[in-house]
Amino acid sequence: MKSSPFLVVFFMLVTSVLVAQNSAKEVLFTIDEKPYFTDEFVRVYNKNIDLVKDESQKDLNQYLELFVAYKLKIAKANKLGLQNGQQYINELKSYRGQLSKNYTSDSKVTKALIEEGYNRMQKEVKAAHILIKCDENASPEDTLKAFNQALDIRKRIVSGENFEEVAQQVSQDPSAKENKGNLGYFSAFRMVYPFETAAYTTKVGEVSKPVRTRFGYHLVKVLDVRENRGEVTVAHIMVLKPQTITPEITAKITSTIKDIYAKLKQGESFEALANQFSEDKNSAPKGGVLPRFASGQLSSEIFENVAFGLKNAGDYSEPFESQFGWHIVKLLEKHPVKKLEEMERELDTKIRKDDRSRIITNTLNAKLRTKYKVVRNEKLYTKIKASVTDKYYTGEWKLPEDTKEFDAELLKVENKSITGSTFLQELNSKQKSKLAIKPISKLIDNVYTSFVDGQLNTYYNDNLETEFPEFANIVEEYRDGLLLFDLMEKEIWNKAKQDSIGLKKHFEANKANYQWKNRVEVVTVSSAKEDFVKKAMKLLKSDVKLDDIKAKLNTKDAVNVMIKEEILEEGDATKKIAFKVGLSEIYKDKDFYYVNKVIKVIPAGPKTLEETKGRVINDYQQYLEDNWVSELKKEFKVNTNTAVFEKLKATMKK
Repeated sequence: MKSSPFLVVFFMLVTSVLVAQNSAKEVLFTIDEKPYFTDEFVRVYNKNIDLVKDESQKDLNQYLELFVAYKLKIAKANKLGLQNGQQYINELKSYRGQLSKNYTSDSKVTKALIEEGYNRMQKEVKAAHILIKCDENASPEDTLKAFNQALDIRKRIVSGENFEEVAQQVSQDPSAKENKGNLGYFSAFRMVYPFETAAYTTKVGEVSKPVRTRFGYHLVKVLDVRENRGEVTVAHIMVLKPQTITPEITAKITSTIKDIYAKLKQGESFEALANQFSEDKNSAPKGGVLPRFASGQLSSEIFENVAFGLKNAGDYSEPFESQFGWHIVKLLEKHPVKKLEEMERELDTKIRKDDRSRIITNTLNAKLRTKYKVVRNEKLYTKIKASVTDKYYTGEWKLPEDTKEFDAELLKVENKSITGSTFLQELNSKQKSKLAIKPISKLIDNVYTSFVDGQLNTYYNDNLETEFPEFANIVEEYRDGLLLFDLMEKEIWNKAKQDSIGLKKHFEANKANYQWKNRVEVVTVSSAKEDFVKKAMKLLKSDVKLDDIKAKLNTKDAVNVMIKEEILEEGDATKKIAFKVGLSEIYKDKDFYYVNKVIKVIPAGPKTLEETKGRVINDYQQYLEDNWVSELKKEFKVNTNTAVFEKLKATMKK
């Protein structure tokens, strides 16, 4: 009865905004002297006309009535102060933030990144790397040192030294000692973006130039490229490899996995065997089913290759060994790479969480620097720079005790003023990042540039309603929808549930609307095996109690029959029930056999209030709402400009 604001508002929020017919903006009606204009009415009508099923609501006169009623409710919500509720404020802010993402990124750049990511996803790259660590905020000297170190290592490899051996010797990736830098196969979005780019742009067998990521400098060697295998869903049975391995233990484990395999070959259920014998505690209770995965997501390349090597759903592998134990893998489903149009939203989300997002941010920042005028107070900026000492590098710098002299305007973005104190606070918060840029004046310039970009973005975001009328319209509609939702809850929904006297009175006045059809009280016995249903049928004929039937046919180890007691109404097409007392024939539906016993037939008749309370509450709510609009028209003064409406109708009908 109340699931979301969208179900409340008679004109629903939709993603596309249809262009309103051309009409001059005039006052269509007023509510307590507040004007509502023709352009909004036309826009809302055009946007929602195809969603309206009731033909009467397509009539412009009728639609105006609905529109006025809607605005009356919003006026009431504002009069009650619902717009000041914290939950409402938070929800509107959250929605606006989500919606603004479509306006605060460069669509062309985003589209190009989506296409690039999708094209890369068609292939899987097998690569190895050597890492020389270098902090993101390292000083220029340390950065150059790490770069030159990586460059020297590359020269050694290009001159003929073995990449794997060099990786074991010098790579600062701890795993290199074991895997010799080999990262296996991966596809787009599996690695940080600069690393991914190097892997996808370096030829097979070659080593990239030093590539900078947030971890340091990498040398990437591409070992192979193949078609993307997509993802798979598999189940497995696993016997764990113990910490201590002896020939006897190995023989015992291999014997166990072979015995399980033999049971599979004899036709026993994979799921049941996984549940009983698999030592993977996470997947065993689920029949051995693992979450779907792609190449490079598991820690075992052998396991991945076996899984992807299975051809048809239901196929299972012979026992094989990985570094974790012995497995038998069953293929459940293959998931090929989707089409671009199916993945656009998913890829857009990945890009926003990825290093690629920096490209989008930088592009927008460059546009905003051109779009808006920024003026800086050079005298105050110089004073701020003089107040920051080299203690900043050790995190010991403190804000000036008296910041009043910095409260003046430091910069102005269009008509928005930002004080020097605000920038000082930014500098103070950035101190935790331990920036290593030297000298200190250069560090402050760097922080200032980011600060200005942040202020430009804030200004742009705060003025989206001015920049984009369609954005303002959508936010306003959502705002009204939230208010109406809260208002309906307060004035209608809660009242209908709490007003027990009014509810009962409404039920008594409308009893004819709440009637049962013919019903039957029935017992249904089901089983996967026909023999057990036949046995149950005999027991039902003999009027054996249901608990006794269960006790006779079910055992401690096996539930052979299920028994269900229910009352069914005439017209329930999902049940094969005869509306007469007695026992049915045995019938099969899908994989189960059934028999029904009708205990009694209950003739049609009126429902009690408790039996239909949900529907009565819903009807009572509608009754209250219908009468409520009449009361609102008395509470608020509504004046419709008839001449303007007639002129508008003539324009809209053309």
